[in-house]
Amino acid sequence: MSQPPDCLFRASVALDQCTVGTSHGYFENMCGRSTLHDAPVSVLGKFHLPPMLRGFKPSYNIVPSQDQWTILLDASGKPAPRQLRWGLVPSWAEDPSAGARLINARSDAVAIKPSFQASFRSRRCVILADGYYEWSGAGKTRAPFFFHLAGHRDFALAGLWDRWQRGKEILETCTIITTDSSASAAKVHHRMPVVLTPGQALEWVDAQAKESRLIDLMEPYAGDDLTSYEVSNLVNSPANNSVDCIAPAQPKPRPIELSLFDL
Repeated sequence: MSQPPDCLFRASVALDQCTVGTSHGYFENMCGRSTLHDAPVSVLGKFHLPPMLRGFKPSYNIVPSQDQWTILLDASGKPAPRQLRWGLVPSWAEDPSAGARLINARSDAVAIKPSFQASFRSRRCVILADGYYEWSGAGKTRAPFFFHLAGHRDFALAGLWDRWQRGKEILETCTIITTDSSASAAKVHHRMPVVLTPGQALEWVDAQAKESRLIDLMEPYAGDDLTSYEVSNLVNSPANNSVDCIAPAQPKPRPIELSLFDL
């Protein structure tokens, strides 16, 4: 199968698509971790869906290639909760390995990049979350920060999904859209996921939504209730998935200063 010329198989990719952390296990320059540790009743209620997700398990460290809980429009055009693997595999991709490079989509690229165009037009979804992580600093000084809304209430992240099929093998996958950071979030990282209120989430998946309105929805989150704090390096490892991941980092010990009279 032929591939579009500006596609995910290029060696150089957009900043938000694939700079992968090395031995530390985190993803740089992107939204590469999220949480959903409580039932997302606010968003589910806005869609008039039951307040519980069948088979739901709390997660404090969702990583790419794992399943994300999402809401999308099913074949009948009704909102439905669905678990999708994180890492978009376009329907035309040669093989599923494409997903590893498409965990995020830049907001300024979704309407024009072949990897995202079709999904942006007709396969928009929201990823259910109650927090996400970003890393600040460089090298050994990089530190993870946990972002959440006041009261740790649930929210939605703008996303796209696609269905890939070769013979009997079927994959349904998703990507999280990122945008420029808000003034407060920029203190940690220059990019952030597109955070949607429950009402905005309804608009995002609406099949009749106009592109101009969708572009407006991809602006940086304007609320003053999004906050963050530093957490420990536990979240760096995908193997760690407990409440300890979102616990505030312990204060770093201050160096002991000795005066001449202490010697």
